[in-house]
Amino acid sequence: MKHTTTPRTRRGRGPARGIGRTLALVLPVVLVLSGTLAVTRVNWSGGSSNSVLAASAADVSTRASSRAPQDVLRDKLLLELQDRNPGVALTHLQQAVNGRPSLARHCASIARALGRAAVRIYGPTRAQSYARPVCDTSFASGVAARRG
Repeated sequence: MKHTTTPRTRRGRGPARGIGRTLALVLPVVLVLSGTLAVTRVNWSGGSSNSVLAASAADVSTRASSRAPQDVLRDKLLLELQDRNPGVALTHLQQAVNGRPSLARHCASIARALGRAAVRIYGPTRAQSYARPVCDTSFASGVAARRG
């Protein structure tokens, strides 16, 4: 019995091997990058907005413009001072500082702002009548500063 002889080629040296090597190097990189991009587009906060978590100048400026808790509290108390009276605002300032000790370092400046606003709205004599020892009598110093 005679075997047919066909020309033998060296195994694995054809164009398929080059394509295979290229895919073996490129495919993992493509998969990692596409997975990373997919994760950054997921809304992890659970909100209904279609926000993209990829960093952009608009996102950074939006986060930077968010207001500090002491600024929010000061504005809320100033509105309360106008709507009700300085005594209520001072009581709520003391409660806010007691409930959130990190606001204690801002208490004096908020109380002074309330004192200045009280003088504008109620006049110096009536504003002084609401003074109480909240934040080391800073409300009274705000009233006194506005008087002169």
